[in-house]
Amino acid sequence: MTTLTERVDSVLPLIADGADAADADRKFPKRSIDALADAGLLGLTLSPEVGGLGATPLEFVDAVGKVAAQCGSTSMIYLMHLSAANLVAAAPPIGGEQILADLAAGTRLTTLAFSEKGSRSHFWAPVSKATRTDAGVHIDAQKSWVTSASEADLYVATTLSPEAEGPTESNLYLIDRVAAGVKVAAGFDGLGMRANDSAPVHLDVDVDDDARVGDEKAGFGLMMSVVLPWFSLGNAAVTLGLARSTLERAIQHASGAGFEHLGSTLADLPTIRAYLAKSWADLTAHEAMLRETARSVGSPDDGTMLAVLTTKAACNEAALRITETALRVTGGAGFSKQVGIDRPYRDARAGFVMAPTSDALFDFAGRALCGLDLF
Repeated sequence: MTTLTERVDSVLPLIADGADAADADRKFPKRSIDALADAGLLGLTLSPEVGGLGATPLEFVDAVGKVAAQCGSTSMIYLMHLSAANLVAAAPPIGGEQILADLAAGTRLTTLAFSEKGSRSHFWAPVSKATRTDAGVHIDAQKSWVTSASEADLYVATTLSPEAEGPTESNLYLIDRVAAGVKVAAGFDGLGMRANDSAPVHLDVDVDDDARVGDEKAGFGLMMSVVLPWFSLGNAAVTLGLARSTLERAIQHASGAGFEHLGSTLADLPTIRAYLAKSWADLTAHEAMLRETARSVGSPDDGTMLAVLTTKAACNEAALRITETALRVTGGAGFSKQVGIDRPYRDARAGFVMAPTSDALFDFAGRALCGLDLF
């Protein structure tokens, strides 16, 4: 029987092979996503009862991190699919079993449609508000950024409940991307994650109550209890996977690139060795932090939420430091495409600006430490 590790490792060469072209052309990495589907990995965290692999949070961060080391865009598409799938599994709508089977089999790709311009990185607080219709609700929402916007089959979208009296009284709905009233804006052209097909999406759709994920006004609770821990773990794994890839390439370059006139390599310089060693310590410490938080999410206790809040932010910030050091060590060769750190260097900068941002998370963690309400 093929192990989970073997499944993941089997798709990595193909993902790596298409990463540079996908980044250069801003082209959705369909072959990579199809490879993940063929290996059963789009159902990574879903229950075996619906065809999933039932992976633990620890196995989840390992898989996502390995994919990220090969292609940041593919890993972000993968993470969004798994985050949305976990949400559907936690509170299935009518017909949810078949939907989950499709998501596990990879015949349908899903993503989250949370962020709105009016509330920016506070993804848990939509400003759009559903209105009642005879068959269900009408949603008119401007989603600022949706990963896989043109490629996902299903969005899990937020909006305030028709009877909402505050920003946390929200609902979640499954919306078909090809439904009437779904309009995807122009494709993404950013600093990094250039192939992740992230774009603004205007939802002007009628949805029946059967498409609601969870109970009325349960959206905020599901986002906090399901999306926040899984996405935070996965986002941290993505940035550390990119950081590891960048640092390993910098080490390889320093070990081989030399000063011909001196008969020495970059690694013969104590300053270079110290830079690399400090970054390695930074990386391995945060990888250990991530694994410990993943274990805590698998077996929650009173400290789990604080661990979740700090881990994404800390790992995102560590990735910035590590990739910056890799560029410093490799110099002009790293600044060009010669060493191969330019793409993961750029991609690693996405993590700390993705909601919840590092600054927001550190503020929340500080509130929790001081015994203050988070919201």
